[in-house]
Amino acid sequence: MVSHKRLLMNTFSLFLVFQFCHSIDTITANQSITDDGDSQILVSAGKHFVLGFFSPGNSSNRYVGIWYNASKQMVVWVANREKPIKGSTGVFKISREGNLVIIDRNQEGPPLWSANNISIPSNKYFAKLLDNGNLVLSPQDDSGNIVWQSFDYPTHTHLPGMQLGFNRQTGKNKSLTSWKSPDDPASGDYSLQLDPQGSPQLFLYKGSVPVWRSGPWMGDNWSGVHQPMGTFFHYQYVNSSDEVYVTYNNTANFTFSIYAVFMLNDSGSFQWLIWSNVQPVWTRYWEALKERCDEYGRCGGYSSCTTNANNGFECACVPGFQPNKSGAAAGGDGSEGCVRERRLECGLGKAEEEFLKLEHVKLPDTVAARVLNDRSMSQEECEKECLSNCNCTGYSKVNISGGGSGSGCMSWYGELMDIRHYSDGGQDLYVRVARRNSKGFNKRRMLVALLTVPVILLAFILCCYYLLQKRQRKVTTKMQPHQELLFNSNANPEEFKSSFVAAELQEAEINSELSFFDLSVVVAATDNFSSSNKLGQGGFGPVYKGRLSNGQEIAVKRLSKYSGQGIVEFKNEVMLIAKLQHRNLVRLLGCCIQDEEKMLIYEYMPNKSLDYFLFDETRRQLLQWEKRLEIIVGIARGVLYLHQDSLLRIIHRDLKASNILLDSDMNPKISDFGMARIFGRSQTEANTNRVVGTYGYMSPEYAMDGLFSVKSDVFSFGVLLLEIISGKKNTGYNYKDPYMNLIGHAWELWREGKGLDIVDSCMGEGDCYPGDEVLRCIHVGLLCVQESPSDRPTMSNVVFMLSNQTIMPPPNQPAFIMKRAPYADSSSSATGTASCSINEVTISVVEGR
Repeated sequence: MVSHKRLLMNTFSLFLVFQFCHSIDTITANQSITDDGDSQILVSAGKHFVLGFFSPGNSSNRYVGIWYNASKQMVVWVANREKPIKGSTGVFKISREGNLVIIDRNQEGPPLWSANNISIPSNKYFAKLLDNGNLVLSPQDDSGNIVWQSFDYPTHTHLPGMQLGFNRQTGKNKSLTSWKSPDDPASGDYSLQLDPQGSPQLFLYKGSVPVWRSGPWMGDNWSGVHQPMGTFFHYQYVNSSDEVYVTYNNTANFTFSIYAVFMLNDSGSFQWLIWSNVQPVWTRYWEALKERCDEYGRCGGYSSCTTNANNGFECACVPGFQPNKSGAAAGGDGSEGCVRERRLECGLGKAEEEFLKLEHVKLPDTVAARVLNDRSMSQEECEKECLSNCNCTGYSKVNISGGGSGSGCMSWYGELMDIRHYSDGGQDLYVRVARRNSKGFNKRRMLVALLTVPVILLAFILCCYYLLQKRQRKVTTKMQPHQELLFNSNANPEEFKSSFVAAELQEAEINSELSFFDLSVVVAATDNFSSSNKLGQGGFGPVYKGRLSNGQEIAVKRLSKYSGQGIVEFKNEVMLIAKLQHRNLVRLLGCCIQDEEKMLIYEYMPNKSLDYFLFDETRRQLLQWEKRLEIIVGIARGVLYLHQDSLLRIIHRDLKASNILLDSDMNPKISDFGMARIFGRSQTEANTNRVVGTYGYMSPEYAMDGLFSVKSDVFSFGVLLLEIISGKKNTGYNYKDPYMNLIGHAWELWREGKGLDIVDSCMGEGDCYPGDEVLRCIHVGLLCVQESPSDRPTMSNVVFMLSNQTIMPPPNQPAFIMKRAPYADSSSSATGTASCSINEVTISVVEGR
């Protein structure tokens, strides 16, 4: 009988051990996790998160934490961050009182850490690690209630599904606190909190000093977060009488093959990190303090911070204000704050007051702001509401809840602080100032006008006379020496064939507003062309990153002395880009010509070039279909502008992935116009004996006969479109079929009715993208790469077909359909790589037949 009972007890014990080993996401009151090896862990059901003991960095201290199963170094939550265990003697369990606790087996007394569960004491609880990284404590009564969860006590990481915010009833603030160091997860100097005052906004603090501010919520993002997040997340903002918080969840097309978190590290950097299981590397996609204008209060009150200010000052007073006494000595610098040009006469209404509009700004600090969340309010009613209060200093028509062009009115009461200006995006702010055409002001203005108008009129007449004489003589003897070199009239006749084009260039020369940089300025900006600032190597020379004295970031293209680009190509690129204005073309800031140096100064593109993402196994996973379609359409519109909508008809001649740069919002911008040619409006094609460009993107008539036209760019665009959809290069195509390039493979799949087989696997299965839309784009790409130029559509037709459901003709066989010989092995063909370049230009010279 005793033997029978012992056997029964042993069997029961084995059952408990077996149950614990297989229910690895849950522990009950009679189970624990001891620090005696990696086997003592909890793993969530989907195997995304792990809970167990760990030692951070080079420390020997032991902590209980939660980390990603695929990336152990990414710890997202720490329980006993303030009380480490000295050695592997820790135990994590549920106490008799129903609390989660951590104890040291070598110490007596209270637990080192407890979950502070204040429910009725009971040993009938279980703890479970969920698939979103949340550790929950629940009763074993199948009620589904949660009495405690780790998401209510975040440490340094904001996970999807976690709430950050403030409970107005209990006063509890769910916030992030940085680690003290990479080796110590104790609370550090930095914290991220949602400030509920005024219109709630996120603040990053160092101690008690704010260092960054998100700006108020704008319906789909924060005013000061200039990075679209809808591609990856659905953000939710809740502001009620009981609580205010923000949370986010993955979008439907965002699978667990990619993880994304917001993390506050020990140096105070609040970052958005993305990880892919294709290549286990955490990539920084966004950062709060990326530029100097992101710093809280970088400029004083009523002053706006601009990173690319043309006046040389990073901080400038908003309209109706001037630098205060200490700032006035700096010649207009508003870094120490600004004061009103004229004192407000409150109570007189529109007769003495007006509102001046600031466009594309990060809205000011909203601690002293008020929101009237009334969808029916018009802008006039917002203005009237502000005028009714003498303390109101400005207002904005805002969209707090999303889904419209404005759902309320936000007004400020007090100093307007921490304004930032963007080149695009942002919101409109209306600043209250004294009306400039009031009676008192009009008298002073009339006196000034009587004195200044004659002077201005005389100066205008002299300028007109000077320009007229200059046009008649067609010389530029009064221009600076480097301008004479750039705009000389002795251009190669091959480059400018018609008198019509020459006349247009002469007009562009006279009216050019291009900035000329001194060599010393460029040297200082690039730290004497330091190798650490080198972005890449182009066909004409290296490209460097630089920062001007006003904080503006630039890209410097330095012409190599041994490159194929001479003064003709250099002049060509400068003259073209200086006159082009389009959101999908890179912006030329100026140039530098001094001694033997010839350099182009461009706006800096933080996301590098399209090939940096497209041909990299990890980074291209960030390019889901919606973003790829935006890039395709953006490039098409940029080329359409060159062909049809600009002052001059321009053929780019070198469209390729490395010549498509991406701004901070991943918008495409066409670059590198060194090979571009100008056509007169009536000109349809031209011939050259000097074929330049990149093989794989060249049209057949251009590569073989030197003939080029707008249809040459259409061919290049078609190749680029197919590369964007497939994620593969056209040249050096390495695939198990007889075709040696992407065009041939796409054509064969299209003929077999398997067009979608060319789609990049990184975009997921067919339910992750609209198949009919992708097929339409593949159809357009094959129409663009047809062998005969007359069969290819114009870019206006391409833009229309990409944006509309329409009947399209069937494509004919593309050009350059090359097959491998049956006996050739893989070693005889080129092999594609995942490398990329920064504005790489391949120059080839072929004599036309």
